[in-house]
Amino acid sequence: MSDDIKEDIPPEELASQPTADRTFLEGPRSRTEEFFRVMRIAKELIRGFRALHFLGPCVTVFGSARYKEDHPYYQLARDVGKAVAEEGFTVLTGGGPGIMEAANRGAFESGGRSVGCNIILPMEQEPNPYVDKMVSFNYFFVRKVMLVKYSQAFFIMPGGFGTLDEAFEAATLIQTGKIYDFPIIFMGTDYWGPLLRFIREDMVRGKTIDADDYARFFVTDSVEEAVSFLEHCPSRPEKETEEKVLTRSWTNVNAPKEIGGRNPKM
Repeated sequence: MSDDIKEDIPPEELASQPTADRTFLEGPRSRTEEFFRVMRIAKELIRGFRALHFLGPCVTVFGSARYKEDHPYYQLARDVGKAVAEEGFTVLTGGGPGIMEAANRGAFESGGRSVGCNIILPMEQEPNPYVDKMVSFNYFFVRKVMLVKYSQAFFIMPGGFGTLDEAFEAATLIQTGKIYDFPIIFMGTDYWGPLLRFIREDMVRGKTIDADDYARFFVTDSVEEAVSFLEHCPSRPEKETEEKVLTRSWTNVNAPKEIGGRNPKM
């Protein structure tokens, strides 16, 4: 959809415009349409690999787009981004405002690498000004694959459904052995306390999950504690690749700048 067309559509109608995800998931299409859809998805995966492969170890920060600069959670996310970047990680976010902007800003201002992984929606949000590279995706599930594949840890800041989706997607993949265990760090004990109590007191006691599943979560208000926890977690194993032997630097990548406390007692 072109920008000119967007300007002629009222916001309430723009929000209802079909997205790539909605068109894909709304039901069966002809075999020809499904084939070309698979080709487009494969192309997006390849472009994502190309954009993120040489960033080095990354940490993804999730959280709400709704927090403004004067909110304490914004400053907390900014401090997280700074601390993570100073540990040598590339900071990944959704590239938008709020918590995402704050984490990118912290990394950017400390001289670290700051990347946004945006999802294309009808009511597009402008990328925040603190990203060195913006990688755009049409499909939520492709973006989720990229964030899990290239992240060494997830920082879960206060947020909504999308934040919860990413956190529990990672927890499920770890629980089922689909990925290696890696840190899932919840920042904000007041915000996440009720949810974590529910997991511990209802899900663990009800035996719908094991105690070990809950024990994977770490929650704190302290950036220093979070970074210390991250430092003491084993790194995800890396496979030797031809590219690793060639040791290409991040700045020489030819990818486009934009591509379509553990057991908390609460």
